Amino acid sequence: MTSDELAARLRAAGCVFAEEEAALLLGSGHRGAGLEALVRRRLAGEPLETVLGWVAFAGRRLQVRPGVFVPRRRTELLARIAADRCGPGSVLLELCCGVGPVAATVTAREIHLGDLDPVALECARVNVPHGHVHASDLYADLPGDLRGRVDVVAANAPYVPTDHIELMPPEAREHETAMALDGGADGVDLHRRIAAEASAWLAPGGVLLIETSRAQAPLTEGAMLAAGLATEVVTDDESGGCVVLGLVRGLRRGEPA
Repeated sequence: MTSDELAARLRAAGCVFAEEEAALLLGSGHRGAGLEALVRRRLAGEPLETVLGWVAFAGRRLQVRPGVFVPRRRTELLARIAADRCGPGSVLLELCCGVGPVAATVTAREIHLGDLDPVALECARVNVPHGHVHASDLYADLPGDLRGRVDVVAANAPYVPTDHIELMPPEAREHETAMALDGGADGVDLHRRIAAEASAWLAPGGVLLIETSRAQAPLTEGAMLAAGLATEVVTDDESGGCVVLGLVRGLRRGEPA
């Protein structure tokens, strides 16, 4: 199968970037029946990333498997802010971690990841081999000794309003779990839960980072303000990313008194 032939098949199936996808599929190392099996999965609407088994994120290739939430480029803003806030002696906690995109790009002394999707957690173990992976409903099943000593809590928690999920592209709504997409009636149910308990887990001067949409940022910010955190909103026009920061008042770890 030539690149042009494969691109034509992909284009006919509605793939916007058919030439680029053809190159990636042909470069996967599969040939013959193996390649055809991958192509058929893509033509059936499965995300290219899970067909290939990896997603490009912040200059890295992260493992993904069918059914998991595939990290989007906009989440690179969350990862950059987390990296800026972490140092070699920091403790990072990534909640609703999925395959661990933030933790995979951050340097810290101690890294913890939590999620409820067992398949995503298996990917996270591969992507962040130095991290501690926990099957946990937000903070519920995390080690108790993390309380009060986390420097950065980062979360790309679901923030799609329930009645908007049916409007999402088929690649997302048909191939990613509802648990990874559904943020409740206004999309910020989990943001409120995360913010409400953040202060108990954050160290003095620690920060909570939650990815959200620009439209929902005031609601996410309101959840943090209600939890007693000082807030800041950061956006990135190029990637479309939006992150709300919730700051615990006090000196950051390692700062002179």
